[in-house]
Parts: sequence; structure tokens; C-alpha cells
Amino acid sequence: MIRAIMRWCMENRLLVMIAVLVLIVGGTLAVINIPLEAIPDISPTQVIIKTSYPGQAPQIVQDQVTYPLETTLQEVPGAQAVRGYSMFGDSYVYVLFKGGTSIYQARNLVLQYLSQVQSKLPPGITPALGPNSSGVDWIFEYALTDPSGTLNLAQLTTLQNWFLKYELQGISGVAEVATVGGMVQEYQVVVDPQKLLAYNLTLPEVEAAIRAANGETSGSVVDMGEASYIVRTSGYIHSLKDLEDASLGVRNGVPITLQEVARVQLGPQLPNGIAELNGQGQVVGGIVMMNQGGNAYALIRQIERKLKEIQPSLPKGVKVVTTYSQAPLIQRSIHTLTGKLLEESLAVALISLLFLLRARSALVALVALPLGILAAFFIMWSLGIPANIMSLGGIAIAIGVMMDAPVVMIENMHKHLERESGVDPWAAAMAAAEEVGPALFFSLIIIAVSFLPVFALGGEEGKLFAPLAFTKTFSVAAAAILSVTLVPILMAWFIRGRILPESKNPLNRALAFLYRPVIHGALRAPWMMLVI
Repeated sequence: MIRAIMRWCMENRLLVMIAVLVLIVGGTLAVINIPLEAIPDISPTQVIIKTSYPGQAPQIVQDQVTYPLETTLQEVPGAQAVRGYSMFGDSYVYVLFKGGTSIYQARNLVLQYLSQVQSKLPPGITPALGPNSSGVDWIFEYALTDPSGTLNLAQLTTLQNWFLKYELQGISGVAEVATVGGMVQEYQVVVDPQKLLAYNLTLPEVEAAIRAANGETSGSVVDMGEASYIVRTSGYIHSLKDLEDASLGVRNGVPITLQEVARVQLGPQLPNGIAELNGQGQVVGGIVMMNQGGNAYALIRQIERKLKEIQPSLPKGVKVVTTYSQAPLIQRSIHTLTGKLLEESLAVALISLLFLLRARSALVALVALPLGILAAFFIMWSLGIPANIMSLGGIAIAIGVMMDAPVVMIENMHKHLERESGVDPWAAAMAAAEEVGPALFFSLIIIAVSFLPVFALGGEEGKLFAPLAFTKTFSVAAAAILSVTLVPILMAWFIRGRILPESKNPLNRALAFLYRPVIHGALRAPWMMLVI
């Protein structure tokens, strides 16, 4: 069968070359567009549910929020584990799914069950899903600084929360931009208990009055001439004075305002943590999370371009400082592995040239190698396998094996041309390929399938090593196919004319001289060699 395939390819070499051109185009597109990341994502499929219950102790949050969520979400199909964490004012529930579950399917299932648990939660408490990201999708961090001191920390935080954050969230592929550090200003009402007692007021009444004072009511419209005027009451709080004048009721015909029972001030919100930069004090920053399965390198480049675009629109003196980026790690990984690929290719070319003493013969092997790599990239791109240190490592491991078949086939053609001077190159190439082609093809296929047990691994180890096994299998399989389809055609085109006998090659003679006593000694004492 393999010989029949080789004969058909030799007879229809135009079709083979068209297929090779298609492979070159497809492989080039794959190299350009394939997602780049630092390491494989080995984290399980998980959905995070955050629920805020302001001002409540962890035990209350656990009993009234976390526990109802945990018991309900345990029924989600495919859920492997449900973990809940309760802290002051916040509840976090993590739903971990079985391997192979799509993140979008998992989020849809969780949303369906959240609608069932809403009635069990305290009034006004609504759970929210976390970002569509995994543990390795934390791709970029930045900090806002103002060396000139024009803006204070609270103003920088406002700039981050109401401008910079939304600019970055508008980039396609960004799941969330989380603010870290900074200082959020708030209106603080410090109530005097003695005055409350004197006016016969309670804290819930004061809270309800403040909520009622911060609102706006719309009425109808009034027609005056040819114009209509909207009737509304403007009551939103815009300043400390507005808050101080909030009405708490009437006592003995005298209105009571908030400033009569409490001190109103502008102060910082109680922080849960701080962010510092290079020991220069507190700063405000942002963490950019990528949608799961996105192209980390391309997204980071978009973020950097966006930050450069909006820099002129920031207040004078404000700078955006990059504090963390996955881009350098991805670049180092890609450059290291591509450098190794180039080094191995040059080493193979040099060795082929030294032993074959014919540049055109070495060129056959060099043409087949990048085609095999392009085929591997095309398959990776088609299957959605990103390029990372593991997947590219599989290609690097396979390079030496990918060169075996072309080199052996070329050397066999050299033997044919040495024995029969003046023979037709196409006939010599066909004869040489038919002799060793089937054996080379099946030997490469055996090597390709040797990594199949890796695919049986589950969990984190399977996710870690599967890209390497995939790419090594793809590369070797592509080399096996090219060795029986394209390589015989390239040999007939490039290997022509007089071939220098192997015995005339000084390097071959030197190695044979060194090897001859070793093999003679091994044959004289075979059992000793087996023991060694």
C-alpha cells in the first residue's frame, strides 16, 4: 500500500505540489494566528459566585448566604466539588466541575440554580457570577501614580474606578478589570446616641431617612404655550450640606435634620488591604483578567496600545505603570524554543552536508523539516491547541526524529546513483523510496503513537502534558506522510549527477576507522558486551 502511494505521488507530482502549497499557506496562517500563552491552563473548570452582605459578621454570612448557596449548587449536574468561604460582608462559593465541562455550559447551569436559591437569601441580596477566567488568565497588572502630587490617593482611585477601568473593559477578550488598593471616599455619619435619645429616634429610622433623602421623584409635564416642561423633584445628595439637611422628621412642629443628631464628614472607606509600589507608599492599581481560552499575548498587546492611547487624556502628571505582564514570559518561552528549533535545524543541515557532501541532498531534508512543523502548527490551530512552552517543546523533541526518514532515503538514493551511473533520477528516486519507504513510514508511525498513553492521563497532569504529546504526535505523523509523498519527488528534482562514493568521504573513513576495532571486539566477546 505504501509503495502504491509513493508511485501515485511520483506520477501525480503536480497535485502533490499543489497540496504542499496549500499546506504552506495554511501553516503560515496558523503560525500567525495561533493563540500564544506561557503555560497550559491546568486549573479545573470552575464558576465563582460572589455575594455581598454589607456589615454582617462571617457567621451570619455563613448561615444566611453561604450555606443556602452551597446546598443548592451541590445539585448542579457535573459539579465535582462545592467550596464556600465566608468573611466580613462577603461570601464566595466555588463550584468545580468534572474534566471536559465547557466553561460556558458550567456558567449556564450555575445561573439556572441561582434563580432557585434567590428566595432563600435575605431580602436585597443577589449573588453574582465571577469573571469568565481561570487561574492562568491573570495576565496584566498596572498601577496609577502621580509623582507630581497633584492628585491624592482618593482622586486616583476615582480615576481608576470611573475611567480607566471601563476603558480597558471595553477591549474584546477582557473578562474583568479589578481594582486593587487605593482609597474610596464615602460620606460618613457619626451619630450621637445622646441626641438620638433626646429626639426619641432610633438608628434604623435615621438610616431610612437618609435613604429616602437620596432620591428623585418624577411627576408629569406642564404645558405652557408651545412647550412642555417636566415636573420633578431633585433630591440626590451631592455634598455634605445636602446630607446634613436630610430631614429625620418633625418633633413639636419643628423639623429635625441629620446635622442635629450626627456629625457628617467625608472619609475613607474601611479598606480590606493596601497596595504599595516600590516602597513609595500606597497606590491604586488594576488587575486585568482574560476570558478563558483567549490569546494572552495578543490581548496584552491590545491593552498596552490602549493605555498609550488614553495616556494623553489623563490628568497632568498621572502615569500608568505596568507592574506585571505575562508578555515577557511568553516572549522568552517562544524565543527560547524557536531559537532551539533553529539551532537543531542548522545542526541537522550541517551534519547532513558533512556526511552526504552534497548541498542539494541536504536541501531535501531541510525542505521537509519546516513543512512538517507547519503541518503540526496547522493541526494545532485547527484543534484549538495554543502555542506554549509545552506544545512547542513537543515539536522541539520531534525534530531529530522528523529528519530520520529523509536522510535515510537520500542516502539510499546515493547508493543507487553510485552503483548505476547515468540512471534516470526519477527511476533512482522511486527505487530508493520503494526499498526503504515503507519501513521508514511505519517506524515513524510507531514513534508517533508511542505518546498515546499520555492522553489517558487525567486531571492536572493530563492537561499539562497533553499539548506536548499532541504536538509531538502531529509532527512525527506529518514527517511520516511527507517521507512517502513529497521526499521522493524532491530527491528526483535535487539529487542528480555524479555522487561521491561513501568511501571517498574523509569523515566517513575516519569514523569507520574508529568504529572497526570496536565492532570486532564486541563480536569476539559477545557475552562481555551483554554484561556491560
